[in-house]
Formats: sequence, structure tokens, C-alpha cells
Amino acid sequence: MMKWEDLLSLKRHGDTSKRLRKEQDETRSGFDVDYDRVIFSSPFRNLQDKTQVIPLSKGGFAHTRLTHSLEVSSVARSLGRLIGKEIIKRHPQLQEIHGYNSSDFGAIVAAAALAHDIGNPPFGHSGEKAIGEYFKTGNGRKFQLELSSGEWMDLTNFEGNANGFKLLTDSNQGVDGGIRLSYATLGAFTKYPKESIPKFDNPISVIEKKYGFFQTGKESFEEIATYLKLIRFRDNGHSNWVRHPLAYIVEAADDICYSIIDFEDGLNLGLIPEEYALEYLIPIVKNKLIKEKYFHMKLVSDRYSYLRALAIGELVEDTTNIFLQNEESLLNGTYKKSLIDSSKYRAAIDDIKKKTMEMVYKSRKVVEIEAAGYVVLAGLLDIFITAINNLHNNTPTSYDQLILDLLPTEFIGENRVPNDKLYNRILDICAYVSSMTDTYAISLYKKLKGIQLPD
Repeated sequence: MMKWEDLLSLKRHGDTSKRLRKEQDETRSGFDVDYDRVIFSSPFRNLQDKTQVIPLSKGGFAHTRLTHSLEVSSVARSLGRLIGKEIIKRHPQLQEIHGYNSSDFGAIVAAAALAHDIGNPPFGHSGEKAIGEYFKTGNGRKFQLELSSGEWMDLTNFEGNANGFKLLTDSNQGVDGGIRLSYATLGAFTKYPKESIPKFDNPISVIEKKYGFFQTGKESFEEIATYLKLIRFRDNGHSNWVRHPLAYIVEAADDICYSIIDFEDGLNLGLIPEEYALEYLIPIVKNKLIKEKYFHMKLVSDRYSYLRALAIGELVEDTTNIFLQNEESLLNGTYKKSLIDSSKYRAAIDDIKKKTMEMVYKSRKVVEIEAAGYVVLAGLLDIFITAINNLHNNTPTSYDQLILDLLPTEFIGENRVPNDKLYNRILDICAYVSSMTDTYAISLYKKLKGIQLPD
């Protein structure tokens, strides 16, 4: 069974001595430092112009990846503190001997939740698929025979979660260990603690739905998992682990926010009629709804904000209870569902997601932009991968040289010497393209294709 004393580790990549919680500054613990490092990082700032649901929205507010991440972090912090308060009561040695408190749980999951979308490419839910499709059916198919099965799976099933782990942990020139988050926060961040192979068609656990690190990140995650004393899952010769228990809280906060708030975006932009708001949320809020207060509000946005607050509050309370009821199975690695899957409100949440999918995700504007994203991302991948491979082979054209001048140094190699390994070169270009905002990706594509001249 995993132990909280191990799971709450403050260790960071490169540490040569232990970091003890009882020796930390109470005004700003190492977990608070994690939050600050994420929020001041360049990949996080890029989320302000990345699609959550409604791409490149004009004429009304819609969430970006950045506003979504801030909201998920807020909900995660509340969940973490509520759960942490009870965990400290159940395990008093955490505070009495080690110096942990309930706020530490909130700080860890707040930082992990803040970073949960940091590796997602542009163009919303279709960005990952567009990158994978370039290798499955596009010009990237030619590389298959030169790559291992794990490397090929990484590319053809490109995963934003794994790219996020890469961004947070990859050493850059002169900087080891990425932005150097604590192992506790990295454990809570990793919702899918496995490599891309094997891919399970019939997963027996929620952790098998996706993967959490690329082949280049296996060694880093194994170091983290070993230090946190995570339990190996399906010991089949591959890097598969059970989740850090706090990863379930990050996932739940994300589930709560995107189910309720994506629905709200649809309402605010007129894609979902207002009458659906009360109809779909009443199963969750009916015990706390004050109808007189609701009908007294004049603005649709105010009425839905009231319903949203009640719904999130109720789901936070329910999720807290589920986690605490299942603490033992979470610690021994036998809990196999998401916390929301165990919720008494699951049917209502499923109905909300279904309606959002039907009326928002499949709306014409969303589909048009996502379809365009396939063309844009494939085009950019092709241009940059060709250029960096030609440079490696000492055959760069004049055009390639110009393209390479656009690459930031961390993606081209020190002194413009590309990585000797094909997989690493391709993966770095995928990471570069993923780092682009929606607007920048479209603008750069148009310029490189001669559709639009530079300003």
C-alpha cells in the first residue's frame, strides 16, 4: 500500500538532499513554489490563445485553455483542502511528525491542475488527433520503419498529457529537470502513468485510457514513481503504474469544470437555449436552489452563474465524500474508476456532456475550425520536420535554412546541431508546433504557404 509520507514528497529533479516539510517556510511552501513556477512559465501563458471548446471566439466570452485551467485549479484547491483536512485527522503523524497540513493537499493539486492542459496543441480537442493523423495517413507515414513500436505509437496517438509531462520535466540548455516541480505535484499531474504501449482496446482501469509520457520521458517518470513508491500496474515489461491518489482529484476538478462550464459557454454564445440550463442542472442543484432568487435575476448570464456555482459546490462535496470513502483502495491501487464515475450525479453529468457534444462541439463553427486545424498542423509539421531532417543529413536547402531560423533554440539543438535520433527530432518539432497558439499557428501557416505576406 502506498503511504502519504512518500506521496507528499517535496523532492525535485537534481536534489542531492531531502526536502523536509517541517523545515519549510510556512508562508510559502515548496508546493506553493510549484504553483508559481507553472503560472510564470511560457507554456502556461500560451494557453490564453488556445481553444477550450469554441475556437477563436468573437462576439462573446468563451473559455480558453488558460481560463479553464485557472478554474480547474480553483476547484482542485477546494477539493484538496477538504480532503486533506480529513486525511490529516486520519493520519495525525503527517502533521505531528512530518509537518504537513491540509493546505498542502490543496496546493499540490492546485499546481497540478493549473498545468493539466499545458501540453495541449492548438485547435481544441482535435489538435492531438490532427498531429497523430499526420503520421498515420499523411507524409509522416514514411518514418514508421525507422522507429520502434513505442516511438511510433507516441506519434500516431499524440497525447497532450505526455507532451505536458515533457514540457514540465525536459532539461533545456543549462537547465536540468524542466521547471523543477516537486515529485508530489508531478505525480498528481500524471493522470495516465503509463507509456503508450501496449494500447488497451478494453481498458480495465481509467488509467489505461491514454498515456502520460513519451518514450523520452520513461526514465524521468520511473524515477519519480520509484521515489513516490507508486505501485506497478499490469507488470508486463512496460512502464505502467497506478495513479498517485491526488491525480484523481485533478481529474475530478477537470471533469466538473468542463462538463458544467463548456455547457455555460454554449449558453452564453447562444448555441444552447436557456431553458436547457435549469432542465439539465436541476438534478444536481435541486436541494439548494432558491427559486425566488433564481427568477429574480434579470440576466441569463447571472441566472446560469448562480446555477453553476450551486452545481460545482454540490459536485465538490460529493467528490470529497467519494475520495474519502475510497481512501484505502486509492492507496493500494485497486480503485479503477474516475471519482465522477462513482458520483450519484453521474447520470446528470452524462446528460450535460451529451447535450454539449450535440449542440456545441458539433456546431458548424467548431467543426470548421477543427477541420482547418488538420490542414494547418500537418502543413507546419511537414515544413519543420523536413527542414530539421535535411539539416541533420547535411542537405538543407536555402528554404530549409530560413525555416530553421524560425525555430527556437530548444527545438533545434545546441549550436544548431539536431539530435542524432530521428524520433527525438520529430518529437521536438511536434512539441514546438503544439506550443503554438491557435492564432499564431494559422498566421505562420499562411505566411509560409504564401497565402498571407508578413506584416
